Amino acid sequence: MLGTTIILAFRAINRHKLRSFLTTLGIIIGVAAVVTMVTLGNGATAAVREQISSLGANVLQLRPGQGFGRGGGGPRPPDFKEADLTAIENQLTGVRAVAPLVQSSGTAIYEGNNWSTTVYGTTSAYSEVQQWKVADGRLFMPEEEEAGKPVCVIGNTVRTNLFQNNDPLGKRMRIKGVSCQVIGVLSTRGQGGFGDQDDVVVMPIRFVQRRFTGDRDVSQIMVAVDDAYDTSTVQTSLEELMRERRKIKPGAEDNFNVFDTKQISDTLTGTTTILTQIVGAVAAISLLVGGIGIMNIMLVSVTERTREIGIRLAIGAVAREVLMQFLVEAIVLSCLGGLIGLLLALIASLAIAPLMQVPFLFDVKVNLIAFLFSAAIGVVFGYFPARRAAALNPIDALRHE
Repeated sequence: MLGTTIILAFRAINRHKLRSFLTTLGIIIGVAAVVTMVTLGNGATAAVREQISSLGANVLQLRPGQGFGRGGGGPRPPDFKEADLTAIENQLTGVRAVAPLVQSSGTAIYEGNNWSTTVYGTTSAYSEVQQWKVADGRLFMPEEEEAGKPVCVIGNTVRTNLFQNNDPLGKRMRIKGVSCQVIGVLSTRGQGGFGDQDDVVVMPIRFVQRRFTGDRDVSQIMVAVDDAYDTSTVQTSLEELMRERRKIKPGAEDNFNVFDTKQISDTLTGTTTILTQIVGAVAAISLLVGGIGIMNIMLVSVTERTREIGIRLAIGAVAREVLMQFLVEAIVLSCLGGLIGLLLALIASLAIAPLMQVPFLFDVKVNLIAFLFSAAIGVVFGYFPARRAAALNPIDALRHE
């Protein structure tokens, strides 16, 4: 019986193709909007996680001042000393690696090619802290770090723009008028929320301090926390140690700040998740509008087919069969709208994700829930018209013109 009812439902829908399409349009738009927004939102969340992970997993960043900048007015907060690194390594528990960082910028030149880039002065521990491996060549040797040898490891962007298709290993390039030998190429990380991560030249910190900054100060310290330890506990110990070393009196504000990359990641991820839910909820309203459209058209259909209903009831059809026919018609309309909406959402997500520079993440659960919700819309909003059709009096229905 159900098979016959479904066939009759498709015949009724086929008789009014344009009206049926316009009826399902609300469901199509609703499903497509919800699935597209949620898919792109999940992609944005994944992109944020990836960008934050480029700072290193479980990494504490220690900087002068009270923010990413140097702070507001007043004297410039002092940079860190090499003795601070030693104290962190020897006095803190749960520290896996510590890397100092001195930053500069300049134009790199090789055989007529030039490229403006960022210069990092650091140690080989930088690779471990940032979890950034060398694709070709090697990192600094301990003796090269200690002596401040003119050697460098370059990012892939610098390699492409300076050396093009040539092998850079062993070649000498000039940066800010100083010659250095390329000993390694970092693995590619690509664009992120913090700019082109591959546009960098990494050199021994002593060399950068001696030739570029002119002092032995350290502008940033990165501390990698062991996975077995709680990051917040290590952060508290680090803040206490730095207050002691920088002779900050009790009650006075810190002249340094510690950023926990995990906290940043959790905060930004939570924000994008909430925004995705809000946008998805707004888009879901169109599903309700689509359901109202289905109910409206089914009521019109019941009115138009009152005489047909009367004939069916007169020749022996029971009210339950009439109710089932109209209810199935509503469900079929909403399910067709749901399927078309899912297809449009897939096309839209594939097209928009590259423009937003976020990954396309197909979520089976989201698509299944959207389809089931569209079917539920058909049941809820189709029941009242179907009940009305089933409640018609056969004699009154046959008299209907």
